[in-house]
Amino acid sequence: MTSRERILCAIELGTPDRVPVTPWGFGRIPEDSELGRRLLYECDPFISAGVAGGDWFLGTAVKTRTEERDGKSYNVIEAPGRDLYSRWQRTEITSAQMEFYCKTADDVEALLALPYEPPRIDTSGFLARKDEVGEEGLVGAGLTNPGGIPARYLSPEDYSLLWMDNREVFVELCEVAAERCYHWVEECCRQGVDCFRIIGGEFASTQLGPEGFRETMLRFDRPMVEIMHEHGALAHYHNHGPMGRFLEMIAEIGVDSLDPLEGPPWGDTTLAECKQRIGDRVCLLGNLDDMEVIEKVDGETIEQLAAECIEAAGPGGYLLGGTTSGTNTERAAENFLRMVDVSKRMA
Repeated sequence: MTSRERILCAIELGTPDRVPVTPWGFGRIPEDSELGRRLLYECDPFISAGVAGGDWFLGTAVKTRTEERDGKSYNVIEAPGRDLYSRWQRTEITSAQMEFYCKTADDVEALLALPYEPPRIDTSGFLARKDEVGEEGLVGAGLTNPGGIPARYLSPEDYSLLWMDNREVFVELCEVAAERCYHWVEECCRQGVDCFRIIGGEFASTQLGPEGFRETMLRFDRPMVEIMHEHGALAHYHNHGPMGRFLEMIAEIGVDSLDPLEGPPWGDTTLAECKQRIGDRVCLLGNLDDMEVIEKVDGETIEQLAAECIEAAGPGGYLLGGTTSGTNTERAAENFLRMVDVSKRMA
């Protein structure tokens, strides 16, 4: 099989010629380097490609600016009756959002009062990337789900407090986001996008609990996935953290595949348990942590761990991979290649 055929077979809960070894893109490895080419041609990567046209939630009518205050740079949304401020801080390694646009329910109401014009969707870049990758991997478009939009505009603390103190406004934000998201997904599918990587679920699973996950993720993600499936597109779900209380709800959403399924101490379920509970409905991807396992252990250890994963979740309906962080470097790349050897031996 080609890598694309191998991945699709597993996602469809079939048994491919061998278990796919699926890194999330190339990590920090230059794609045009020798090691990058080996990752592409020897592994079975899941590769991200963007859709141009603008932010599907904010649209194109919103007015923004940047502003310098006290030696700090802010992004500003010009909302009715008030400006909404956000600030990022960057280091040589990463970046983090230090201040979020919305601090109160009134800020969320101002966000919802913004004029909205949907973006002009352009999938030509996605289609070009898909043609470029060809049979060497699976290309997907990234998508923050409707329930994940509150976490884009509220800090983790304010996100949780709004859910507890003003749930009506929280849900209204999700409802507006869902309407806009469904339109975006529909048009992307019409223009040829055939795979989506959905992020955002972990905000509810780690902060709101099962009730919150059901009301903000299951409620709005299931219709979104139905739209994807109506057009023959795949829905891949990315959800970090302890998943023991949420596996069945994710299966109920109807997604085709799920990652990263962290094992203890980062998560609370084993790969074998995930397979037993939802493996007949959802293809599993994981569960070797990119940075704490694949990036650190020696070759002999990674081969043993890879074999254990295949025994626990394979040979069908499983993609052997990590936590899809995209931050791994050369050592992890070499270990992904070692996992391919294990997959071939166990085929």
